[in-house]
Amino acid sequence: MSDWNAAEYHRLSDPQRGWGMSVLERLRPVAGERILDIGCGTGRLTSEIIGRAPGALVAGIDRSRAMLEQAREHFGTVAGFAQSDGTALPFDTTFDAVFSTATFHWIKDHDTLFAEIHRVLRAGGRLVSQCGGGPNLQRLYQRATALRSSPRFGSYFTGWADPWNFETVDASEARLRRAGFVDVRVSLEAAHTPFPSVAEYEAFVTTVCLRHHLDRLPQNLREPFVHDLGEAAATDDPPLTLDYWRLNLDARKRVGRNAARKRVGTMPRGNE
Repeated sequence: MSDWNAAEYHRLSDPQRGWGMSVLERLRPVAGERILDIGCGTGRLTSEIIGRAPGALVAGIDRSRAMLEQAREHFGTVAGFAQSDGTALPFDTTFDAVFSTATFHWIKDHDTLFAEIHRVLRAGGRLVSQCGGGPNLQRLYQRATALRSSPRFGSYFTGWADPWNFETVDASEARLRRAGFVDVRVSLEAAHTPFPSVAEYEAFVTTVCLRHHLDRLPQNLREPFVHDLGEAAATDDPPLTLDYWRLNLDARKRVGRNAARKRVGTMPRGNE
């Protein structure tokens, strides 16, 4: 599978950055804390954490090599970055907080994800995160599903596995509690996002939403696939609007009577 177009994602992902800034308001990082950013992408929000809490030790992970190259180029002097999936965190370090935005819906196994986050947090440490959830992108999803079954595109999607995992509030609450978290708070909010033109809508969904779909198609069919979606979106009311829904997840690791609070392990360096 092709990697993300990191430069284009960095340019186009203003909605994700805006949502991430609201999650930062909930994080309230403090100088001296150790904070892990899961799905750091190009590092835009990782750097914001440091800007709000000078002296914080911040590590970012992402499974995209291209994203990490951008992150290291722009922010490698102030944060450490490592290539990893959220279901196998490469740390024995105990973090004060785990932050994540626009990432968990790309991970199928949330039971393992939450167990790993719980493992790397210190006693009393917090998870503050947001991802797509519930009916997120239903119109786009339904139209892409119809195109996948159409005569023009259907043969390229044999054996298709949906890359998205838009979980519900109830399922996420239950998983967090099973992982050992307390003070669990999960909520869903609408974040519908309009675009001023078909071209901008198509550029956004090409780079941000449909990489897995377009990987299945030959080059000459990728633009027609996206254009069919853009033309359909132009007829919506309101037009050219992605029906985003954000799932907010906040939880804390229990403080036990004999809970160890020491921090072990090392933070990643910029070239890891």
